[in-house]
Amino acid sequence: MQTRISNKFQTHDDIEDAEAILRSCVHCGFCTATCPTYQLLSDELDGPRGRIYLIKQVLEGNEITRKTQSHLDRCLTCRSCETTCPSGVRYGRLVEIGRSIVDHQVTRSFKQTLQRTVLRKILPYPQRFAPLYKIALLLRPVLPENLQRKLPLPVSASTIKLNKQRKMLVLQGCVQSVVTPQTNQAATRILEKLDIELITASGAGCCGAVSHHLSAADEGLEFMRRNIDAWWPHIEQGAEAIVITASGCGAVVKDYAELLKHDEHYADKAYRVSQLAKDISEILANENFSAAKTKPTHMKVAFHSPCTLQHGQKINGVVEKILSQAGFTLTQVADSHLCCGSAGTYSILQPELSQQLLSNKLTSLQAEQPDVIATANIGCQMHMTSKAEVPVKHWLELIAEQLDE
Repeated sequence: MQTRISNKFQTHDDIEDAEAILRSCVHCGFCTATCPTYQLLSDELDGPRGRIYLIKQVLEGNEITRKTQSHLDRCLTCRSCETTCPSGVRYGRLVEIGRSIVDHQVTRSFKQTLQRTVLRKILPYPQRFAPLYKIALLLRPVLPENLQRKLPLPVSASTIKLNKQRKMLVLQGCVQSVVTPQTNQAATRILEKLDIELITASGAGCCGAVSHHLSAADEGLEFMRRNIDAWWPHIEQGAEAIVITASGCGAVVKDYAELLKHDEHYADKAYRVSQLAKDISEILANENFSAAKTKPTHMKVAFHSPCTLQHGQKINGVVEKILSQAGFTLTQVADSHLCCGSAGTYSILQPELSQQLLSNKLTSLQAEQPDVIATANIGCQMHMTSKAEVPVKHWLELIAEQLDE
């Protein structure tokens, strides 16, 4: 695709990336077949090809309107289009650049601005989110049933003290550390079987995803730098990996190298962190976890592979293989490549589209009447729990429950 970037944007930090991505697109349209919002709305501008054209118009100096902003807002950034693109277009990166530029040019409504500010100032901070969540739980009995289901009751996670020679860092997560602390507890139990100790670095926090995806780029980069500073002493002491149990966080941490490549103080460290970042399924696959004995089970599991796992990190079939080896019976899931509608803060900012996607996803997941739905991301887990007819758990919980003591 030919481009003529406006002088207005020639000095933008990310313009070289944006132009290279635009030029790699041949406008073939394969992406539209796997785009969830295009499937729902049948609007070219609500598919990847149309949004790429909108971003091209913006960067070439054409008028930027709220309509342009709305079409970009409706993108889930699920990156399903990247999986099917024959030209390797890095659409996810392009739409983030486009959103940031548009959001600096188009003023949002008071309601939108307030929503986004609250999300950025609450969700990435467990110490702020936790008390609000506890208040919501106290009010849960008097709330309508649909709201109750959006507030899953937490499961207490015990502290496990180990003294293993092999050590790996673990990302605690923001919402996950408050709502589902049992996820990382399960990870700890499982890796203990492999004589690996998980350590939490003091000072590490949000991966930066919330700010990054809400066009607060500088704020997101500060979260990333803070994590690198917290992890670096442990990396120098020989930590083998940075284990991530939420695929949404994993997709972002693996992009630290790309996002900080222009930072002369952090570029090299960010590259190293991205190399060490591993979804826990990658760790278990590399460590031949199948050797760890599990108890027999006849449980029927519908596995939901989050977009950030299958499209963002390109990890396909790994979790499914681990679950099968542990004795679980996996169901067939139609349209497994499509998003559940969670997409970080999307379920809050685009509730109507999100609910349609959720209904479609649960129809597919529950078609063969599973005993449980398993997933690999806290956002998807909470979103599906709000409407599912069966329990929704992180797949690590299922493995931990079946460990042969």
